[in-house]
Formats: sequence, structure tokens, C-alpha cells
Amino acid sequence: MKKNIQHLQQSHFDLKQQGEPKNEVARSFIDEPENDRRSFFKKAALGGLSLGGMMMMPLEDTLAHTTSKVNRLSNPSDLKITDMRIAQYGNVPLLKIYTNQGIHGLGDVRDGADKRYALMLKSRILGENPCNVERIFKRIEQFGWHGRQGGGVSGIEMALWDLAGKAYGVPLYQLMGGKFRDKVRIYVDTPTVQDPDEFANKMKERVDMGFTMLKMDIGIGLIKDEKDTLTNKSPWGPMRGWSDQDVMSYTQTPHQFTHVQITPKGLERMVEYAAKARAKVGFEIPLAIDHFGHMGYNEMIKLAEAFEPYNIAWLEDLVPWQNTEHWKRITEAITTPTLTGEDTYHKKNFKDLIENRAVDLVHPDPGSAGGYLQTKKIGDYAEEYGIGMALHHAASPITFMGTVHAAAATYNFIGLEHHSVDNPWWEDLVVGADGPLVKDGYVQVPESPGIGLELNEDEVKKRLKEGEQFFAPTDDWNEIRSWDRTWS
Repeated sequence: MKKNIQHLQQSHFDLKQQGEPKNEVARSFIDEPENDRRSFFKKAALGGLSLGGMMMMPLEDTLAHTTSKVNRLSNPSDLKITDMRIAQYGNVPLLKIYTNQGIHGLGDVRDGADKRYALMLKSRILGENPCNVERIFKRIEQFGWHGRQGGGVSGIEMALWDLAGKAYGVPLYQLMGGKFRDKVRIYVDTPTVQDPDEFANKMKERVDMGFTMLKMDIGIGLIKDEKDTLTNKSPWGPMRGWSDQDVMSYTQTPHQFTHVQITPKGLERMVEYAAKARAKVGFEIPLAIDHFGHMGYNEMIKLAEAFEPYNIAWLEDLVPWQNTEHWKRITEAITTPTLTGEDTYHKKNFKDLIENRAVDLVHPDPGSAGGYLQTKKIGDYAEEYGIGMALHHAASPITFMGTVHAAAATYNFIGLEHHSVDNPWWEDLVVGADGPLVKDGYVQVPESPGIGLELNEDEVKKRLKEGEQFFAPTDDWNEIRSWDRTWS
């Protein structure tokens, strides 16, 4: 018996070395995936092969048949990264990692990020086995930082997980320990609308579309042009927009240093937006608020107390996430839940917020946090301290679906942001879904390998940023030019 087993093992090894089986009938089982029982007997008959005859086939052909349903698209242990390229649509650089076995992984470099954050890392991942995700992450994590600067490391990490799932033939959530839920709840973001009644109507439209969780952007930009609503706005001129990169502009000045204050009239006007929205959608729908503006923590406590009668699900990014002590003061002073983290890179930078219970909810974006696994690690760590996790996302449907997998695999998950509901072609960028990605306020967790989606190349090509090519060669980034060690 022992000799027979050894003979089978040796024959299987020989088969791998020889490639395709010699017998035409056995080879046909590999070439045609629909090798069910009926096709087997049909092929056997056509080939003059009976069940008895099959027992007389060469061992390599018998093994070829009996293992014909094994995935031969990849041999994970021999995978190597051969290339990485970018194709940008709008403000989202899509990222593709290629291998020596024809399979690839997809990610993106977060919305609004520079593709060079990822391209500079290409030389550091070439030749690596993409299934060693943590090993590669350990090499490149030093090049990530907060906000969009985390997009390079995060985009590569996300593409690696997609690739690993395809290599092993399993959905991404399975690589993260399995899933807690079959579908993931969405909260839908709503662009700012100046008129409170129109804003409320917009929220009601969201509910009519099937969404069960909402967020409003209610900031002092809505009232800044009204007399006696804000104190100390004059040094900031017209309160320039988010695109202003001047380090001394309003948008680039940390909240505590603007010394803008909100007046009783300003509070009344801000609250009007929430009051009218609640009148339209009722109180059973969770309703969160974001984008208040750059004011110190005392002003945020005033605002939070004014919103309290409207049962707000959470108040988001009231002050910069780095200000743990300010967050703790706000959280302890109010009853409405607090939340931050979409611009925070890496689990280690969430630790102060979590360990000090400075917020009620953490809010990582995989596109900045370091990718899917870092996001799950952040959620798991928050769970240890009794803190829940919502997820931020505003980029491509590729990473949106990858984030769905991370949400499915994390116990204390609450809701995932959908930032593109008003974009009619956003879902057209991908194929592979069985129907719409989002239905009745939820996303079904895919069971296909990797993230479960591929790019619709024709649609992506139509949407490419002006001057951008579709995954053009990036050979200029192949050579590493520095010694990366951060200690001596």
C-alpha cells in the first residue's frame, strides 16, 4: 500500500513536469469545464473508453481526469509581480498589478490622491509573490501617511488582496477570517444643498430609493454669507473652497486656530437643515451629519447640543482626528455619538482615539488606512474597547466592493458610505455583479474570487482623465533609487 501511494505521488509530480496529458479523452476534461457526468460518458464512448478501460489508462491521464476540476489558473507559490500600471478616471487613479501567471489584482489610489504615491512603490514590489500581502505591506508601509498620502500604500495593499483571492479561488472575505454578514448596509452621502427645503427633499429621495441610513453635509459654508451668523469670519475673506492649497487659507488652517465662532442666529439656521430633513424622513432612519467647518471644540459642543433634539446618528470630523484631547472633551460633553478617522493612516494612529475612548465610533477609509486588512485590524481593536466602526469610501466601485468584503469580515461594523449614488455611470465601470451593486440600501457580499468584480474596460476608457492612457507602461518606475531602512 505504501509503495502504491509513493507511486501515485511520483506520477503526480511527473505529470506536473510533463504538462498536458497525452490521452485525448483525458485532455478534453481540462479543456471543457462542463465535464459533468453526462459529458464524461459521452467522451468516454467517443474515445472508445469504458469504465473498465479507464482503469487501464496511463496513471497521468487518470490523474488528469480525476483532478480536472482543480483550478489551474495559478500556482500561488510561484506567483511573481511583473508590472504595475495606472489608469485614472476623474480624480480616482485605478491601479492594476500584473503577474507572471496572467492573473491580476485591482485597487485604486483613493479619490483625489496623486498616482505617484503608488508609482514610487512599484520598484519595491516587483518580483515579490503578491500572496505575501503582509510581507509586502511591511516593506512599503513607511511610505504611507495620512489623508491622500496613504493612497499609494493602501492602493497596492488592496490590489494584492484581490490578486490573492483570485490565486486561491476564494472571495476576499474568506482570506480575512470569514464573514459575519451576507449583505452590507450602506449609508448614503448627500451633497450640500443651499436651500433647507430642497435639502430635505433630497434626503427623502434617498429614502424612496431604498436607503435606510443617511448622512447630511451641514457646514458653516451654508450660512457664511448671512449677516450675524458667524463671528470672526472676516480674516478668512470669502472662506475659500476646499481646492485652496495655500497653507494660510481657511481650509488649510486647523480648526482650533481659525477662532471662528457661531452665533445664536447661526445655530438656528444650521439646525433648520436637520429639522426639515427629520420632518421629511421621520425619526426611524439614522441620520448623521458631516462637514461642519473649521471651528474649535467649544463651538462644536454648542452645535452638538443644538442638534440633539433631532437624534443624530453621529457627528463626523468635528475637529482634526489628531486632537485626541479635544475629541475626548467633545465626546464627554454631549450625548450624540462622535466619529472620525477617514484621513487616518494605519492602526497605530487610531490607538490614541480608541484607548482613550475619545470617540464613540471609528471611521477608517481603506484607501487611506493602509488597505483592507488594516481596516479590519482597526475595527477589531476598536471592538476590544467597546467602540463600533463605520467605513468611509468615495472612490471606485472596485475598492467599494473590496470594502464590502472588509465590512463583512468585521464584527462591529455599522455602515459603509456610498458617495456616488448620484453618478449614473459609476456602476458601469465594472462587470461581474449579479444585478445592481446597491439594492434597497444594501450590497450583497460577492462569492466570486478576489473582490468579485472586474473593470468594464470600454467604459473606463470613455471616462479617462484628459491626457491619461489606459494602463500605459510605467517602466520609469521600475528601478529602486534609495536605501529605505529607517533606523541605524
